[in-house]
Amino acid sequence: MTESKTIEAAKQWVTDKYPYNRTHLLKSLEWLDRIAPGSTEAVRIAALTHDMERAFPGPDQPVAGPGKMNDPAYYVAHSERSARIVGAWLRERGLAQPVIDDVEKLIRAHEVGGWPEANFVQAADSLSFLETNIDLFLNMLKSGKRSYSEIAQKFQETLERIRIPEARSLALPMYDAAVARLASAQAEIHEQVR
Repeated sequence: MTESKTIEAAKQWVTDKYPYNRTHLLKSLEWLDRIAPGSTEAVRIAALTHDMERAFPGPDQPVAGPGKMNDPAYYVAHSERSARIVGAWLRERGLAQPVIDDVEKLIRAHEVGGWPEANFVQAADSLSFLETNIDLFLNMLKSGKRSYSEIAQKFQETLERIRIPEARSLALPMYDAAVARLASAQAEIHEQVR
């Protein structure tokens, strides 16, 4: 598929500015193209850039403190900030305001969905998370940064929030593997403590 100049530029922006977790965003677009081929450019941009606020630390950056990883208020602040940052980047590129408005609205809803296009962005995010971010969260468990129950809840919510039946079916084997790996990591930690 020949990409638009905006999608190509967004891929480069993600790659350059978000090395910490760029694979998750790039894979989100791949998942979107798989579950919703022919999506509009706004939907594709939203899937590709939905977490970009994390690439720009600052005093207004939301932080999910200890025990607060699954806090709905954190996700709202994260989504709002990502929408602002991506919207500003798109304005700098001269994209049409109606497209920017759509992208911002979709990014604000990327954690929860709520209408067909937002549900696809949310499902692509969840599928990519289960494919690419499990090691990141297992490392949080091993380092003591996050608890087993917090991570187990995150994995479960990632699966359960998917509203698209086909996407949930695709996610289930990845979820099962993630849960098994989490249990194994927890058992290793308990063994080391003995």
